[in-house]
Amino acid sequence: MAGLALAVAVPASVLTAAHAADGPARTAPTSAGVDSAMSKALDALPASDGRYTVAVEDLHGRGSAVYGEETGAFDTASVVKVDILAALLLDAQDRGEPLTAQQKKLAAAMIRSSDNDATNALWKAIGGTDGLNAANKRLGLKDTRTDKDGHWGLTRTTAADQMVLLEAVLGDGHSPLTAPSRGYLRSLMSTVEANQRWGISAAADSKRPGATPALKNGWLPRSETELWDINSIGRVEYGGHTLLVAVLSDGQPSYKKGVDLVERAATTAVKAFVKAERR
Repeated sequence: MAGLALAVAVPASVLTAAHAADGPARTAPTSAGVDSAMSKALDALPASDGRYTVAVEDLHGRGSAVYGEETGAFDTASVVKVDILAALLLDAQDRGEPLTAQQKKLAAAMIRSSDNDATNALWKAIGGTDGLNAANKRLGLKDTRTDKDGHWGLTRTTAADQMVLLEAVLGDGHSPLTAPSRGYLRSLMSTVEANQRWGISAAADSKRPGATPALKNGWLPRSETELWDINSIGRVEYGGHTLLVAVLSDGQPSYKKGVDLVERAATTAVKAFVKAERR
């Protein structure tokens, strides 16, 4: 089944009154021309298995667009590990204390090598679903839902919400996370293991100095269907633009085909987005 198409501006976030003061600032929508250009380019791709959605935001142009938003929510798989670390850092900030040496060791393993044992330990440290839900209210995520049985990889999210998360952890504007916290997250996401540098990094300028992508990928075979969730989120540099990019997919027949889809979608979306912004 081909990825369903709909390119729309990311809506402004609605924060609770209790957290409005420290919630992230949201970007303005792009012009209809940029939305249309990205949608047209992705619609022209060959039909794919399963579903997918793509979001792109230009941090300097302050524009954003989402494709496939009407497909609904997707499993996060391991991209939720960025969210878990953001929750841990928020808690440390609230207590006025740095992460412990053990927490830093676990965080590095969780982000750089996607270690699940480390994630389980930090999931417990933040208070599991309650802790993540509380952090997400502060971060401004509206459509991300934790699994009722507490499985962190089965948290459900949308591409638009992943843009909110990426703004908070990798953006340059106001965020509940301090600059040192964001710098720490970006340093880990910029140094993932070599075999995990696929995904949205395919859309980055490969030879530009200082253009190392900051990313986290997720992959999860679903036992019920034997199909794969394949996701990639992060920050890339392309054509002089600093972009936040998220691609979420499910129903993929194999890990490789899912990775190929994510990279093709990310590259196509970024090129069309930037080309349209230049007009």
